[in-house]
Formats: sequence, structure tokens, C-alpha cells
Amino acid sequence: MTPEQVAALIRTAMPDAEVDVRSDDNTHFAALVISAAFQGMRSLARHQLIYRALGELVGREIHALSIDAQTPAEAATRR
Repeated sequence: MTPEQVAALIRTAMPDAEVDVRSDDNTHFAALVISAAFQGMRSLARHQLIYRALGELVGREIHALSIDAQTPAEAATRR
């Protein structure tokens, strides 16, 4: 898997999301996902949305995934 493929899978499940995925080895990934869909959700629920988008790839092709899931308002305060 490439970072672009992982990002595309997340965007398919969350079309409104701004997604940036990085990896040095194409098995360990770091994803920044910014979406209004996260509004009112706890961190665990946000992560579950992303894991659902990637399905069975997590633990196989995607050995490890670090997730930073933010609403647009949260992202604006961190930039």
C-alpha cells in the first residue's frame, strides 16, 4: 500500500474529508483526517470511522496506523 492508496480509501468513505497520509516504508502510516463528520464525536468514534474505511487492510497491508482526526474548527486552531 502507498500513502496515496490509503488516502483514497479514506476519501471514498468520507468524501468531504481533507486527508494527508504519510509513510516511510509503506506499512506504517500516519494519517491526518479533517472532516466536519467528526463534530460531536469522541476520539475513539473518529478512529473507528477511519478504520472502517480501511477494513481488513489494517493489520495486513497496513501494519500500523497513527490517526490524527480533527474537525475543521480544531484544525484551524492548530495551524
